[in-house]
Amino acid sequence: MRYFVEFSYFGKNYHGWQRQPNAISVQQVLEETISTFLRRPTSLVGAGRTDTGVHAKQMFAHFESDEIENIQNVIYRLNAFLPEDIAVHKIFKVDGDAHARFDATERIYEYWLVRDKNPFYFDFAHYIKQPLSIEKMNEAALLLMQYNDFECFSKSNTDVKTYLCDIKKAVWTIEGEKLIFTITADRFLRNMVRAVVGTLLDVGMGKSEVAYVKTVINSKDRSMAGPSVPAKGLYLTSVLYPEKITKKHG
Repeated sequence: MRYFVEFSYFGKNYHGWQRQPNAISVQQVLEETISTFLRRPTSLVGAGRTDTGVHAKQMFAHFESDEIENIQNVIYRLNAFLPEDIAVHKIFKVDGDAHARFDATERIYEYWLVRDKNPFYFDFAHYIKQPLSIEKMNEAALLLMQYNDFECFSKSNTDVKTYLCDIKKAVWTIEGEKLIFTITADRFLRNMVRAVVGTLLDVGMGKSEVAYVKTVINSKDRSMAGPSVPAKGLYLTSVLYPEKITKKHG
C-alpha cells in the first residue's frame, strides 16, 4: 500500500532534503527512523528538493508499506525518536498511483528578511542593513509573472530538462519585524528562489532598476542575476495537491 507522510523540518543541521553520499540529509534521517518502526527498509519519494540549510514548514513524501495499524500511535512514536528539528504531522493512505512529486500542483516558498539586527532571528532570517524600496521590489516581482523561462535563476550545471515554471504569485509584505517575500509556482528550479530574492534586493537597494529584471530573464544567464541570498531565510511553506489525494485527510 502507498502512504503519504506530511512533515516539517528546520534545515540548519542538514545538507538539504535529498540523500547525500557523505553528508547528513533529512531524507536519510526520516527513512532510517520509519524503517526502524516498520521493521523493513523504507524509501521515501519527496515532493521536491530543498538545498542545504533550507527549511520546510510543510513537506510531503510517499512510501510503500503493509497496512499500518494505529497511525496516530506510529506518528507519536516516530516523533519521540526523531531529532527535535524534524516533525511528522500526518501519515495517510493514498491510491497506488499517487505521487508526492509529480502530483503536486503548487509549491509556496517564503523568504524572511529582518532590517534591524536581532539575535533571535540569527538562524531564521537574513539581516539586511541597507535601506530598501519595498515598492520597487514589488514592481520588479510583478514582472516575474510575465515570463515562464527562468534559466537565469537556475543553478549552473543542473540536470533539469526544462527551465519553464508557472509563477502565480510573487509579493513582498511586512509582518511585524520581518519583511517576507512569498512566491507560488507549479515548480521551482534549484537555487531559483534565493537567486530571485537576490535580484529583487539589488533593485530594492538601488543597484539596478526595476526594468533590469526583464534584461536578466531574457538573458537566460545566471551571471546577470543577483547573488543568491543565504539559505537560512528560505522556507518551503506549502505543497498543494489535487483534492482526490487530500480530501479524506484534511
